[in-house]
Amino acid sequence: MKVDLERFSATPLITEPFPYLLVPQFLKPEAFDAVLADYPIISRAGSFPLSECKYGPAFEALVKDFQCNQMRQAFQEKFSVDLAGKPLTITARGRCDHRDGKIHTDSKTKILTLLIYMNSAWEQSGGQLRLLRNGNDLDDYIMEVPPIAGTLLAFKRSDNSWHGHKSFEGERRVLQLNWVTSEEVAQREANRHRFSAWIKKLNPLHR
Repeated sequence: MKVDLERFSATPLITEPFPYLLVPQFLKPEAFDAVLADYPIISRAGSFPLSECKYGPAFEALVKDFQCNQMRQAFQEKFSVDLAGKPLTITARGRCDHRDGKIHTDSKTKILTLLIYMNSAWEQSGGQLRLLRNGNDLDDYIMEVPPIAGTLLAFKRSDNSWHGHKSFEGERRVLQLNWVTSEEVAQREANRHRFSAWIKKLNPLHR
């Protein structure tokens, strides 16, 4: 397995103001370079379903890790949620533009959000996700997360799971996974991302 479930299990869940945890090097350091080399090449901003991406075997192996029952069980136990029968959606990002990072909580159809950051280094002030105390002030934050080197940020979606980041334009790789409430939701999200990816191919300036 390319991820470190022992490190994940040893990391305490923070419950206030909403349940979350941060696990540096969740993607094992010895696996990072190969997964990064096989990460989808994405030249436009936005989220892309894996069905619209080309990637190599190391990245595919990481995706399979997340699709296994052991992974589902680990997150289910950590967050005290029932994920039995709940679909997992996976999208990849490769770039940011100035419209990204607005404060939001994620949709109510999402149960857990997992972000695996896939950038070798990060020196910019923008593009670092902030977990926030409210939905109005980006500077009133609990934690700021540099998007580097296999770091995992995971949180339970709630009405106050506010997050966002300062504006950044450029390359910013992140694998986003969500357990969602139903297969219907998963299919709707897949169709939405597929349509968006098709539009972006026709018009690279479209988000």
